Amino acid sequence: MYDLDTRKRTLALVAQGRSLNSVSKQTGISRAAIREWQTRIEPRPRMLRQIDRCPRCAARPGIPANQAAYAYLLGLYLGDGCISPHPRGSGYYLRVACADAWPGLIDQCRAAITTVRPESRVCILQKQGCVAVTSYSQHWPCLFPQHGPGKKHERSIVLEPWQQEIVDAHPWEFVRGLIHSDGCRNMNWTTRLVGGERKRYEYPRYWFTNVSDDIRQLYTDTLDKLGIEWKHCTRAGKPYNISVAKRASVALMDAHIGPKY
Repeated sequence: MYDLDTRKRTLALVAQGRSLNSVSKQTGISRAAIREWQTRIEPRPRMLRQIDRCPRCAARPGIPANQAAYAYLLGLYLGDGCISPHPRGSGYYLRVACADAWPGLIDQCRAAITTVRPESRVCILQKQGCVAVTSYSQHWPCLFPQHGPGKKHERSIVLEPWQQEIVDAHPWEFVRGLIHSDGCRNMNWTTRLVGGERKRYEYPRYWFTNVSDDIRQLYTDTLDKLGIEWKHCTRAGKPYNISVAKRASVALMDAHIGPKY
């Protein structure tokens, strides 16, 4: 279902003297639909409920209805997500990469997208060793204004006030999304002398790895608000890794996040 603005833009291309075939190829809209719009541009009343609506584009812009699902999806997007324009249309694809090893994560990602944008279909595209959970909508850049050209770590990543409001209200969902995308829970180990004998000691730890200074800052700022102790662990001399290893902090993370599955 195409909204009125899309119909007007399409007909404007036809009005320039272009053929229906060329306009159809550019926009991805069928020639039959364009021909129908030439006689009736307004959506039929029975179809109005199907029009793709966006809380950020409404007459009175608001925030997504399910803020918890959005906070989780925001974390996934900042970690392993991207938004790209349709090559021939006015909409955008949201893609979140999820490893095949974590089928539960794939299901949670798909459920979050469906909850945030129930009007948009979600499909799973199989890649080598992973899937791209994909959804098409005109409004993904409205919901994720961090979208832009180039890699995330090469541009500024700052939350809009309405996004920060959601993260403040649902910090654990945001942290879970970041961990599920660019983090993990694993067992670390060290050795220590006990009664003169060196013994191996294992303990759980949460890792978060991202080369964007801004995204790591969003993660650690949220951990601070949650009372989680963390520290930087350098990789190749750069602080890409954030470690949570203190017993009380790990226990708190376990209660709200846990390992991926």
